[in-house]
Amino acid sequence: MRTHASLVAQFFQQRQDFGFTELPLDGITRIETLRALDSLLPSSSGATQVDAKLPLAAVASAPAKPAPVTSAMGVPSPQGDLPVLPESLEGLREVCSGCVRCGLAEGRTHVVFADGAPDARLMVVGEAPGAHEDETGLPFVGRAGMLLDLLLQTIDLSRKESVYICNVIKCRPPGNRNPDREEIASCSPYLKKQIALVKPEIILAVGTFSGQLLTGREEPLGQLRNGKHSYEGVPVVVTYHPAALLRNPGWIRPTWDDLQRVAGMLRGENRGVA
Repeated sequence: MRTHASLVAQFFQQRQDFGFTELPLDGITRIETLRALDSLLPSSSGATQVDAKLPLAAVASAPAKPAPVTSAMGVPSPQGDLPVLPESLEGLREVCSGCVRCGLAEGRTHVVFADGAPDARLMVVGEAPGAHEDETGLPFVGRAGMLLDLLLQTIDLSRKESVYICNVIKCRPPGNRNPDREEIASCSPYLKKQIALVKPEIILAVGTFSGQLLTGREEPLGQLRNGKHSYEGVPVVVTYHPAALLRNPGWIRPTWDDLQRVAGMLRGENRGVA
């Protein structure tokens, strides 16, 4: 019997082969999308179960020596007002919830900390929250989030069991504008602590800002995709942001290729890093 992953994979391949450019995500919610995916396979096989909010358990990690943080753009992070960061994800979430290190704190509804499995094999790092994320406090819950869930399902991964999802920026920039250098530099210590606590096998950086920060390179995303990268020994694969795929369906194929690379690395293939 074909799995839900193979069915979704076939769906994307057929739409690409026949030249379809629209994705059937309008008019349905993320929860409805996940329910549809669940219906393709019995729950005992590890299909994603529907949950509006997935709790994160505390994960201990050995204390790390503090070090100055510099963004990929070369902007040092302000260190004077950064508290000692906790050695658990829940403690780090609490610190982030009260953060005022940059001006984005003034306009936020919620700090968007993370979603998914705290012991994940794969960490997906996006760029910044949008309107839906700001309303719910969860990353990737709009149309781009539904597409991300579908794409992860094609390689048998889910945010409940095997993926931890967060962003470089924890607060929504006004009007969904791009985060600026100071905002990235101010927020990056939280992301780096999340990586240290989750200890993923692989990081999937989606979008230019995420890719540049985690690779330390200012190259365009198209060039970053083709390189071998790592962050403190963890392999980093750079790909397009799901929101970009909604605007440019022609990028679904290269994104598919990037996910196949991730799947191979999780199987132990080509795990070498730069």
